[in-house]
Amino acid sequence: MKVKGNIIKARQVFVEERYGEKAWKDVLATLPADDQKLFGGMILNITWFDLKAAMRLDESIVRVLGRGDNRVFEEMGRASARENLGGVHNNLVTPGDPQAFMKKAQLIYSFYYDVGHRTYEPTGLNSGTMTTHGAETFSATDCSTVVGWYKEALGMCGATGVQIKEVKCRARGDSVCQYEVEWS
Repeated sequence: MKVKGNIIKARQVFVEERYGEKAWKDVLATLPADDQKLFGGMILNITWFDLKAAMRLDESIVRVLGRGDNRVFEEMGRASARENLGGVHNNLVTPGDPQAFMKKAQLIYSFYYDVGHRTYEPTGLNSGTMTTHGAETFSATDCSTVVGWYKEALGMCGATGVQIKEVKCRARGDSVCQYEVEWS
């Protein structure tokens, strides 16, 4: 499974803006030499990266910057949404209509991952269930990033009081990753 370069680039931007350029170098220094080379050069949004290498990068970020706490990834997900939806994917944002945005979950997923798919089913005017199916690899950090990304994205669409709860997670042994989403 591969992830798009915009995911990696958003991580780099987040780390450098929040912790400084040296922090990105500190994170890379803990990675195997091949990963250091992979992530140490110019990261293009359109390049595909091996998900396992990206997961090693995530684990390094948790160790070096999060001091073992995955919550840094929800904040990183928010930064990624601002980076991508404020730029290359800004046409996905639907101001004033968060439900319309959520209905694009499958399309959005395809921009970032090459295996699996994501569905979204409305459960009310301001709520729904989002489910990720068939991803070959998964991690708790990636799920935290998804939560942060969608919270920020919904806010960009005008939603307030956004709550996202992951009720199923493949990293915890479930068959899918599933999120209950609601907003005001």
